[in-house]
Amino acid sequence: MRDRFPLLVVGGLLVTALLGTWLVRGAARGGFADTLSTWRAQPDGARGLYLLAEESGLPVSRRTSDMQILQGTSPLVLLAVEVEDAREDDPDQTALAADKDSKLEDEDVPRHGFNRLHVPELNETETEKLLESIRGGRNLIYVPWGSKENPLLDKLGVKLFKADTSLPMRTLTPALSNPYTQGVERVEAKVQAYLELTGEGAVPVLEDALMKRPVAAVVPYGAGKVLVVGAPELAMNQALARADNAQFWLSSLRALGSGPIEFDEHHHGFTNERSVVDFARRYGLHFAVAQLLLGLCLWAVALKRFGRPRPPPESMRVGSTDALFAMSRLYREGRHRAFAANLITRGLTQELALHAGLPPHAPEQRVAEGLEARGRQDLAHGLRAIARNAEAVSRESELLQLATRAAALRQRLHPSGPPSSVPAVSKPEEP
Repeated sequence: MRDRFPLLVVGGLLVTALLGTWLVRGAARGGFADTLSTWRAQPDGARGLYLLAEESGLPVSRRTSDMQILQGTSPLVLLAVEVEDAREDDPDQTALAADKDSKLEDEDVPRHGFNRLHVPELNETETEKLLESIRGGRNLIYVPWGSKENPLLDKLGVKLFKADTSLPMRTLTPALSNPYTQGVERVEAKVQAYLELTGEGAVPVLEDALMKRPVAAVVPYGAGKVLVVGAPELAMNQALARADNAQFWLSSLRALGSGPIEFDEHHHGFTNERSVVDFARRYGLHFAVAQLLLGLCLWAVALKRFGRPRPPPESMRVGSTDALFAMSRLYREGRHRAFAANLITRGLTQELALHAGLPPHAPEQRVAEGLEARGRQDLAHGLRAIARNAEAVSRESELLQLATRAAALRQRLHPSGPPSSVPAVSKPEEP
C-alpha cells in the first residue's frame, strides 16, 4: 500500500485538476459552445445576434437535428458550418493572401475544447436535402468560414477568393437598394473571402467600399434564395456594435420571409439525443417514471443469480473452520462458559428481534412479547427458556446443549419442511 501511495496522490491531483478545469469552463457563461454558435457568449460567438433578433420580435429558434429531414419552408441560418469534401482550388492564391500574423489565415473553423471531436460536418446527404428544400421555396443565410470551395457553393454558383489578411477592417456598403440592406449605410467587419458570382440571377448585397468587390450576395436557387456572406466576423458578438452591422442582420433576417428562423446548432455540436427529461416532457411524467422503474427491475434481475448456491472457496471454508476451532478452544481452556452462553442468547435475541419488528438491540423480554403479539408463542417460549438456562450454565455439556437448542429455535424462523418441535429445556444438572 505504501508503494502505491504516491500513485494515489498523483491520481487525486489529476482528478482535482480536471474537475477544476471543468468547473471553470462551466462558470464561463456560454464559453463551452463552438465558434459562431448562438449559445456562445464570447467575442467570437453569435449569441448576441440571436438575442438581437429575439428582442426585435423576430420568430427565432435553434435547430439541433440534422438536415436529412427538412419539413416546411422555415428559413435557415448556417454560421461557420463546415461542408464535407471542402477543397482549396487555388492554394497559391490563398497562401499569397494570408498573413502569418493574422488570426483569419486559418481555413478551418477554430474549435474550443472537446468540440474538435464531436462537431459534425454537413455531409453529402444533408447537402442534397438542403438544396432540394431550397428549390422548394426555403430561404437560407450561409456564412462560410475561410475561402474553401465546397459542394454547396458549387451548386449555388459561388466561388470564394481569400481576402488579403494584411488589410485592416473593411468598410462595406450596399451594392444596390434591396430588402437585405434596408436602413444600412455602411458595415464594418473583417473580410475573409470575396465572392465571384457565376450563378444566373445572383445579386451583390454588400461590397468593399474601396475595392468594389462583393462580400455578400443573394443567389436564387429554384423557388428559394440563399444569402452568402464572406465575412463571418460580421456575425460575431464583437462586431454587432459597429456601424450598421446590427441593422444589416435585422434587415436580412426579415427579408428571409415568414416562419420561425432556425439557427443551425446541430453542426456546432448540439444534438437532439433523447434523455429521461425529454421523454417526460414529451410523453408525460408517468411514462418516464415507468421507464425508470423498468430499468431498475431489469438491473435487479441482472444482479440475481439463479440455481443452487455455490459452495464457498476451499481457502475460506478451511479458514473459517480453523477460526471456529481456535475460538472454541480459547473458551474451553479459559472456562468462559457463562460468557459464551450469554453471546449465544444475545445473538438469538437479535435475530428474533428483526422477526418481531423490533430493533436488534431490544431486550429479551420485549422481543418475546413482540413474538407473542405476532402469533409466534413457540418462539417466545423458547427464547425465554434459553435465556433462563443461559444464566445457570457451568459445564461444557450444558453449553453444548444450549447451543443445540438455540440452533433448533432458529430453524423455526424459516423451516425448509414441516416444523420440528424444540426439545423442552430442562433445568441443568448440578455439577
